[in-house]
Amino acid sequence: MSKAKKSGNLPIIHRNAAGIDIGSQFHVVAIPPDRAEETVKSFKSFTGDLHAMASWFLMSGIETIAMESTGIYWIPAFEILESYGFEIFLVNAREAKNVPGRKTDFSDAQWLQKLHQFGLLRASFHPTSDIAELQAYLRQREKLLDYKAAHIQHMQKALMQMNIQLHHVVTTITGKTGMSIIQAIVAGNRDPQDLVKFRDARCKNSAATIRAALTGNYKPEHLFALRQSLELFDIYNEKAAECDQEIQTVLDRIQQNIMPPEQPLPKAKHNTVNKNAPRFMSIEMAHFC
Repeated sequence: MSKAKKSGNLPIIHRNAAGIDIGSQFHVVAIPPDRAEETVKSFKSFTGDLHAMASWFLMSGIETIAMESTGIYWIPAFEILESYGFEIFLVNAREAKNVPGRKTDFSDAQWLQKLHQFGLLRASFHPTSDIAELQAYLRQREKLLDYKAAHIQHMQKALMQMNIQLHHVVTTITGKTGMSIIQAIVAGNRDPQDLVKFRDARCKNSAATIRAALTGNYKPEHLFALRQSLELFDIYNEKAAECDQEIQTVLDRIQQNIMPPEQPLPKAKHNTVNKNAPRFMSIEMAHFC
């Protein structure tokens, strides 16, 4: 029978393990009790302090670190410690905190260190740096599309307030016909006879119907709202396009490290194109009016 079993103690899995209790303004870290006189320290969350924390870990012979995934506060510490070559276990805070009697940040850090030392913590999935970067660009792009959608509604509201019923005669006001008409209105053209000339030949509604829908009661305050909404819509489109460029750069980098399949993948079976798809993935806009 092993010595660990005779004594009733758990075997040590990670001998060079540390634990970090993550906070918004400071992090409390703990190392094994035989590594230094002061085995529990507090480091501020400033970048310089995070590098000092990493140096202290190196001096103490630490190889693997457990930290809680608290909000977004863990991200800078994770990325800096990872750059030093430490193995990071990102753990769910609920799995480590459901133990009574632990009241302070210092005891939390010591508890994390002990759990990790005995191999009792399960690391949450964390993508590689390339995938994490790609996720960040995709999430930013998704937010921009949400903001853009709000300004589409603002444009439609301004048009309706002037009784310009564009959305009733085109499939979407952000299609080729709809945007051409809105841009012309903002530029100062209010004549339905001129505006109807922007009708795409594939529009289902006739020129007469569209002309009637574009006869409105133009008011300066509603035109002002329409102009601002259009400008913001264009800005978010531009910023989403910048995200597309960054996404393409990361995908190209990832692609360089991927072995091509022996046989080419079959083509996607779809006939429509998502107009919000990244520019490098979309073909021509599917909706013209």
